[in-house]
Amino acid sequence: MVSRHRRIETQEAKARRSERQHWAEPGGSHDRMVAFLSRALPMGVGVLAALMVITPLSPRGEVSFLLDRNKVAVINERLRVDNALYRGADNKNRPFSLTAGEAVQRSSAEGIVRMNDVVARLLLDEGPARLVAQGGQYSIDNEIVAVRGPLRLTAADGYRMVARGVSLDLANKQLVGSGGVDGAIPAGTFSADRLNADLSARTITLTGNARLRMEPGKLRMP
Repeated sequence: MVSRHRRIETQEAKARRSERQHWAEPGGSHDRMVAFLSRALPMGVGVLAALMVITPLSPRGEVSFLLDRNKVAVINERLRVDNALYRGADNKNRPFSLTAGEAVQRSSAEGIVRMNDVVARLLLDEGPARLVAQGGQYSIDNEIVAVRGPLRLTAADGYRMVARGVSLDLANKQLVGSGGVDGAIPAGTFSADRLNADLSARTITLTGNARLRMEPGKLRMP
């Protein structure tokens, strides 16, 4: 004897089965969705590729990027300026200026500006003076330029001096040097281990192996 069991189906189950049958039947929603995607997806890929090509060429208001701190730490130059100009005042509140064809500051903590083609303009008692050097390092805190190569001074009244191996103290109007200095003034030439020259007073103090070679008739008496 074969027993038959009648399947009991709820109204909710009937509704779900009807929806699945409708979805799967030929020409139904499933077929229409597949047909739409087969046309839309290739178009979407083409549009996306076009945007990827065009977007890098379009202007942006700002650019965001991420820096690797390990790479940033080895950056050699923090700031580079062409035709740099520095202004200050000496201990008598007289203005001075320092210009450079190129100035590089590697670190704000270091406080040193490395310069090329240096020109300093000072105001002395007899008038303005101009000092020119190939290059040097300017200490912002001390207002001292460690000169590289010869330093040439020309004053308004015709006074001239050339010195090597010196530093220019802008605030005190002095040339200081050690480890071997040499130079020339209108009266002759000089060399020594150490030098201290007061530009305002026109005095030069030589220390250690000092040598002077005077030219007759060119020494100006005060």
